[in-house]
Amino acid sequence: MARVWLSLLLLVMLPVSSTWAGQSPVKPQIRVGLMPIFVDDQAAFINSWHDYLERHLGRPVTFVQRGSYREIVDMLRDGKLDFAWLCGYPYVRNKAYLRLVAVPLYKGKPLYRSYLIVPSSDKQTKSLKEMRGKIFAFSDPDSNSGYLYPEYLLTTEGEKSFTFFDRTFYTWSHRKVIEAVAIGLAQGGAVDGYIWDTLAQSHPELTSQTRILLKSPELGFPPIVASVAARNEAVTAMQQMLLGMARDQDGSRLLKELNLDGFVRGDRHLYDEIDRMSQFVEKSRMNVLQKH
Repeated sequence: MARVWLSLLLLVMLPVSSTWAGQSPVKPQIRVGLMPIFVDDQAAFINSWHDYLERHLGRPVTFVQRGSYREIVDMLRDGKLDFAWLCGYPYVRNKAYLRLVAVPLYKGKPLYRSYLIVPSSDKQTKSLKEMRGKIFAFSDPDSNSGYLYPEYLLTTEGEKSFTFFDRTFYTWSHRKVIEAVAIGLAQGGAVDGYIWDTLAQSHPELTSQTRILLKSPELGFPPIVASVAARNEAVTAMQQMLLGMARDQDGSRLLKELNLDGFVRGDRHLYDEIDRMSQFVEKSRMNVLQKH
């Protein structure tokens, strides 16, 4: 009799599967890392995108916003995030911990440029060399367009930003770089060309206060990545959802708000040039440190 009661007690203590109750099992939540969005009504866009992801992925989604790429990468590496919209620079530096999921299409290509900008009132400056001794704004130390590209250009000339410019600072947002240059807080800045172009359509009164000094060659567009700890089925579901957004009415509307054409699978070789620039800058930095 004691054995019977023990068996019944164990059955009561076992977790009841939702499928036993006639329900589908609840899928684990997906955690997505985001940097600040540049659209005007950020909260409304994030809510719409959140609802879209939950509806199409069929599972709970949590957005985690942080102010720097480094914070996002650390969370991906620690398995505290499943996915993130990242920049090509931190992607190539952390490839061992990240998986490429999808790459946005901008003007039909998975490519974009870095823009170096100056105030529109500055008619004299014609090259980066002429910005020696000025105040320069970067977006993020781990941004390709907002830091790496201009640092690479200076390094090829045997220069470093901390000695070439009189002062530099980080705004932690491409839009804020544009604003800093527009109001004269900085005499130059490095910005994501896609964001400058998009703001030129929605806020020409802002971008018209700046002038594009030079554009980088085309480089791999900031990708959607997954942590290596993310579940394979979640990665597949996210990729399929992103690839299908352009064919979906609600997805198309969200893409339009972002001024994007859609997503493609992409290829890690899209980021070879960013990787090369990164290694060149890092090698030069190490040589400087060794000399001192």
